[in-house]
Order: sequence, then C-alpha cells, then structure tokens
Amino acid sequence: MGYGPQVDEFVLSMNRAAEQAAPFAKQIFWDAIGEMSFEDARKILSGHETAATDYFKSKTTDKLTIAFRRRSIQAMNEVGVTRQYKELVGRFQAIPFVRSESFDIDQYVVTKALDGLFHVLGEEERKIRTNPAARVTDLLKEVFGK
Repeated sequence: MGYGPQVDEFVLSMNRAAEQAAPFAKQIFWDAIGEMSFEDARKILSGHETAATDYFKSKTTDKLTIAFRRRSIQAMNEVGVTRQYKELVGRFQAIPFVRSESFDIDQYVVTKALDGLFHVLGEEERKIRTNPAARVTDLLKEVFGK
C-alpha cells in the first residue's frame, strides 16, 4: 500500500520505547532473587536449560508488566509511537472496503518487550548451562562446572 517506510519507522519507535523501559526490570529481578526459597534454588540448579528464566518469568511478569506499561506509555509518547500509530490507522481506515479492529498498542509493546526480555534471558541461561566459556564469573564456574 506504499506505507512500508512509515511502518518500519513505527516498529523502530516501538522498539525504542521498549528499550527505554528495560532498565526498570533490574530491581524487580533483585526482589525475585531475595524472595527465592532454598527449594526454588534447588529446582533451578537441577532444572532444565531455562529453569531460572522460567522462575523469573513466573515471579516477575506481573510487576514487570506494570512497570513496563507505565514507562513504555511515557516513552512511546516521547518517541511519537502513539501519534504514528494513529496516523497509520487513519490511513488504513481510509482505504476502501477495509475493516479495522481495535488494538491496544500499549499492551502490545509491553507484551513484546517482555517476550524479548525473557527470550534473551533464556538464551543466556542456555549458554551458561551448556558452554563453559560463557561462565564468566567464579560463581558461575563453581555452580555450573559440576
């Protein structure tokens, strides 16, 4: 339809908004570590290749969703995502015979940001568990070297 560059710019601006929200995850992860039980730690150590990631996902998703939503809405307004989205939807709706659905852009960005965060975390965990070279600290070498 000729809107490829606008859609690309829109996607990039959503990614920038998600990136700006990511630093807020640090304290939430530290809190989850502080709440970890001995049994949780045992399950993570003896678990599958993404057991720690799964633990963090189960313990932090609700809090991360709230923190990311708040920050991503602010960031999306700063980088113009909301304005770009409304412009694209307006252009799309102007196309004859097109039917549009309502879409929560804020929730979409938060969901994709968290999906990306946990995907990266899972990939790093897999590396640490399977590749001795990825165990860059003495603690990781001791825990996963056995």
